Amino acid sequence: MNVIAVANQKGGVGKTTTAVNLAVYLAEMGQRVLLVDLDPQANTSSGLGLEAGDTSIYHALFDHSLAEAIIKNTIEPSLTLLPSSPELAAAEVELVGELGREHKLKTLLERFDVDYVIVDCPPSLGLLTINALTAASHLLIPIQAEYYALEGVSHLLDSVERIRAALNPSLELLGVVMTMSDPRTSLSEQVETEVKKHFGNQVFQTKIPRNVRLAEAPSHKVPIKYYDKRSKGAKSYRKLAKEVHGRTKGGKT
Repeated sequence: MNVIAVANQKGGVGKTTTAVNLAVYLAEMGQRVLLVDLDPQANTSSGLGLEAGDTSIYHALFDHSLAEAIIKNTIEPSLTLLPSSPELAAAEVELVGELGREHKLKTLLERFDVDYVIVDCPPSLGLLTINALTAASHLLIPIQAEYYALEGVSHLLDSVERIRAALNPSLELLGVVMTMSDPRTSLSEQVETEVKKHFGNQVFQTKIPRNVRLAEAPSHKVPIKYYDKRSKGAKSYRKLAKEVHGRTKGGKT
């Protein structure tokens, strides 16, 4: 089972869009995928047209036996969701006093038999993101093609090194994906060049374009595949899923 944490402490970089659509297209390839909404904003859940009920991943983190009752089927066959809710924000405080607090998500995920777990992390480096990185086999970083794109990424990578040393030595950087790329502007090209200087071949070949249809899809509460499967955004995420599948040995560890 590959557990991929989609993380960047900077907001607005396409993190949730990437988590949702990567999960959908991996599932389209026949993989069994669990999408975990670990962000209290719950945008991943709403982006799949699912609203949190009385229970969410907030409750499952403290009582793992609830997980099977909370998990939801989605519009995409073989893709299931552990939904979030705004009360998940309280977990940042409440986990502090818990024994093994950094391992709560890891232990929870051991209950599932899937090929991929995709975790949408909150835009911060608090205990929820630490839980995701402790549980993850891989880290995927979306970076927006704009000025200050690398701002904050160094802090994320520092955190990754500390987590490797103390909690999860097997955590690997799966790659960096450029989002909101616009080939018509020199800015996108300059930013991508700078990112490649830092990350080299860890930058995915697939770039996610700035695409109106991709931006509209969440407001209709469906992934891009079900909103406009012929759009550039849809085609790009399908290509990214194939790249991810290849880098993770076809879903096997």
